[in-house]
Amino acid sequence: MKVLFFGTASISKFYLEHLYSSGHELFIVTMPDKPALRGQRIVSPAVKIFAIEKSIKFIQSLKFAQDVQETIKNFNADVGIAVSYGKLIPRNIFALPKYRTFNIHFSLLPKYRGAAPVQHALLNGETKTGVTSFYIEDGLDAGNILVQRSVDIEKKDNAQTLFNKLVPIGVEVMDQTLSLLKSEKIVIIPQGEPTFAPTFKKEDGLIDWSKSAKQLYNQFRGLYLWPGVYSTFIENCAKSKRVKFLDFEIVDEESKNNNYGTVVSIEKNVGFTIACAVGKILVTRLQPENKPIMSAWSFVLGRTLKVGKTFK
Repeated sequence: MKVLFFGTASISKFYLEHLYSSGHELFIVTMPDKPALRGQRIVSPAVKIFAIEKSIKFIQSLKFAQDVQETIKNFNADVGIAVSYGKLIPRNIFALPKYRTFNIHFSLLPKYRGAAPVQHALLNGETKTGVTSFYIEDGLDAGNILVQRSVDIEKKDNAQTLFNKLVPIGVEVMDQTLSLLKSEKIVIIPQGEPTFAPTFKKEDGLIDWSKSAKQLYNQFRGLYLWPGVYSTFIENCAKSKRVKFLDFEIVDEESKNNNYGTVVSIEKNVGFTIACAVGKILVTRLQPENKPIMSAWSFVLGRTLKVGKTFK
C-alpha cells in the first residue's frame, strides 16, 4: 500500500521501520529539526534520519501550507498513519488518502485522550490499558475506534516497562487495521465519554508527603521517564537541596502518620524509610541536586542522615 506516515517522536521510528520492512511505499511527514539537550544542539526527528538512510521521501513543516498540501496530495496515498506526530492534522490533509488516516494511541480510548496516556494510566493506578487505532477527526483523539487491544498493568510496571509492552502490540494493531481497511471489513465503534491525559510540567514531579505511599508510588511509576519525582532536603540549616528519587518501594500501606515527610528508620546498606500520610516508603537509589546518581545508603553516609530529618 501507499502509506502517508505522520511521525516525529523516537517511538514513531519503530512503526516506520516495520512499514518499510513490510514493503509499503512510504511518504513521511514529520516536524522540523529543533534544539534539544544541553547546549541547544539541533536535533533531527528519528524518522527523518531513517528516511535519509533509506532514501524515503519526506517533508518537514510546522504548517500545512499550500505547497505542502499539494506535495502530500500528489503522493496519492492509500492510507495515512499517525504515530506520535505531535501536532493536530487538519481535515484537508487527513481526508486525502483513499482509506483516510488513522492514529495509533496508547490507551483504551475514550480513556486518556492526549499526549501522555501511558503516564496518566500509571499515575491513576490503573490495572489495565492498551492500544487503539482510530480514524483521525477534528478534535483531540476523537474519531471512531477501529481496532483495540488491552494489556494488563503489573504492580512493578513504570512508564518505561509499560511502553515496552505497548509498542509491539501497537504494531500488531496497525497491521490488523491495514488488513481490515484493505479488505473493507472494518467495523467502526464510536467513542463514549472521554477522559484526558495532558502533558506534564517539571513541577508535577514534586512529592506531596501528605499523600499515601501508594499514591506516591504511582506518581513515581507514571513520571519515571520525565520529569521523575523529587523532594527537598535541608542539611545543617543550609539552603534546601532538591533530591530526585530514582528507586523506592512501599514497605507499609496502612499506617497513618502525622509526621509525614520524616525519616523514620535507617536501613543499613539499603537506604532509609520516609513516612507518608498513609504508609511508608523505603528509598534505595537517588540523585542529589548537582550530584551523580548514588545509592540511598551512600547518601545516608555522606550526609549523616538521621531519623527525624524531614523532606519537604
